[in-house]
Amino acid sequence: MSLRTLIYGVGPIGALIAKYALKKGYEIVGAIDIDPNKVGKDLGDVIGLEEKLGVIVTSKPEEAFKPRRPDIVFHATTSWLDKALPQLVLAIKNRVNVISTCETLSYPYYRYPHIAELLDNYAKSHGVTVLGTGINPGFLLDTLPAILTLPHIRVDKITAIRSIDAGKRRKSFQKKIGLGLEPNTFMEKLSRGELTAHVGYAESVLLMASMLNVELTKVEEKQEPVIAEEEARTEYFEIKQGTVKGIKGYGIGYIGGKEFIRIEFHAIVGANEYEEIRIEGEPSITWRSTGTQGDMGTAAVIVNLAPRVVEEEPGLKTMADLVKASYIHA
Repeated sequence: MSLRTLIYGVGPIGALIAKYALKKGYEIVGAIDIDPNKVGKDLGDVIGLEEKLGVIVTSKPEEAFKPRRPDIVFHATTSWLDKALPQLVLAIKNRVNVISTCETLSYPYYRYPHIAELLDNYAKSHGVTVLGTGINPGFLLDTLPAILTLPHIRVDKITAIRSIDAGKRRKSFQKKIGLGLEPNTFMEKLSRGELTAHVGYAESVLLMASMLNVELTKVEEKQEPVIAEEEARTEYFEIKQGTVKGIKGYGIGYIGGKEFIRIEFHAIVGANEYEEIRIEGEPSITWRSTGTQGDMGTAAVIVNLAPRVVEEEPGLKTMADLVKASYIHA
């Protein structure tokens, strides 16, 4: 399917999305970023291609929509829906579909119910579709476990764990999980929002629950630093004994007082990489992978789903609207 696309946010993920979009045969008609080192340059140069694309990165979003209206915006700027809202509204105003990596947009009814209602109504009135997704949240710890429940007669509990070696990830990821910080400093920065670590535990739990037709009675999430017992080093950070070498976090969805969904994310320097999904019920199964590359996976999910988003009925959607293959909780 030939699509005209606009890249909103040309950071590490946006750059990968742009490259994969070109490989899919999509046409890129615009690019937006606020980095002065990128603004005014050809997108091909910015994302490291050998040829120019004839698309100049602009810091003025309104101008990016004018030359040729895209079919869809690939949006990759922030984890927080309230910060992304003006950007999404602008795309909708221009009657352009949106697929975004914004983690809290993957299930926006949890943290931002009023914004979700606004976006849904606005998108419907302008005849476009908006979807938040990615590799996590969006696939590995929510959609994939839900799909794996399809051959089950009864599901009692789902546990999904993702473990990555944080030392192999890009600098911005290592920074946002606080590598090398004192534990108290990490917690202070996390509480002030200066660090995000991972965003989307509760969103993944609730997204999975919505696919299974489960009404959860309580959802909780938490993350904490993992402390180095010995010195370590990555390409970007020195990690002294007693400082942060990664994070562990979880999200839990309860039915009554019992855990029904549990997801965990471990991002630790030197950790083994895998995803493991355990479904307890009739039957009980364990599925395990050798690990999924996060940045590549996120970009691929965005690019591969773009035609579906363009064809979908207008409104605010989640992966539960696109993927309808799972166990249904009676």
